[in-house]
Amino acid sequence: MNTPYDDQSTFDRRSTFDRRSTFDRRSTFDRYYYASGCGLPYQRDEHWLSFFGGIAERIASDIAPGSVLDAGCAWGFLVENLRQRNLEAYGMDISEYAISNVHPSIQPFCSVGSISDQTQPVFSHRYDLIVCIEVLEHMQPVEAEKAVVNFCAHTDDVLFSSTPFDYKEATHYNVHPPEYWAELFARQGFFRDIDFDASFLTPWAVRFRKKQEPIVRLVSDYERKFFLLWKENTDLRSLAEEMRRELALKIGAANRLQEIENSRSWLFMQKLIQKRERWIPYGSRRERILQKIHLIK
Repeated sequence: MNTPYDDQSTFDRRSTFDRRSTFDRRSTFDRYYYASGCGLPYQRDEHWLSFFGGIAERIASDIAPGSVLDAGCAWGFLVENLRQRNLEAYGMDISEYAISNVHPSIQPFCSVGSISDQTQPVFSHRYDLIVCIEVLEHMQPVEAEKAVVNFCAHTDDVLFSSTPFDYKEATHYNVHPPEYWAELFARQGFFRDIDFDASFLTPWAVRFRKKQEPIVRLVSDYERKFFLLWKENTDLRSLAEEMRRELALKIGAANRLQEIENSRSWLFMQKLIQKRERWIPYGSRRERILQKIHLIK
């Protein structure tokens, strides 16, 4: 569905999810899940350390927060990389198995708990930034909404990503298009930072920030971004049409050349050339004599 849900449809959707899934998230994200449910096996190796190292570098350079909470931190790779960059980073995850695999150097900064529970110790203070990477799609809609409320109550800046189309993963009970999450954050006074490119995280990642501006300013910002995207799309479509016309002309010319090459006159000309090469080879004495005769004439 491509439009935000109204209150009634939200209620109906919650009921459907509650009836069909009652899994225990604490026990679901175990050794088997991390070995098979993350694409590549989720483990302490060069791939994952490099991946989260790149994210940490962009957070440190592009946002430069003093304190960060990684909500759904798994094995704490992002927390570890942020602390290596002298940022005050913390993490929390529902999985006891995941937290048990956190590197000893950051164990004091990572804890087991639900991000939908506002009584968790990590929510005892505010952060400059809260990061949530591919977590809320694993939660029931009601719990995910509580998590969004918790984020917005403890920061003014959220870096957020949740897949809009990966329904094949068995624990993805709450997959939605980007506008669904944008609506949840908007209810808390948070809106997309249209000038921030969060695609270093995932192609669909968004930076939501608390906005105090009047609605007319928000509309102006969105229209500005919309116009730039519309202009880019229009120009690219126009370029594609021009390239298509040019390609059609070249294909037409190639077809006409093929017709010429298949014609009787062309074939006859090719036979004459072959006979000439056989009777008067290039660079031969015959060719030199023929050239002299031509000059005399």
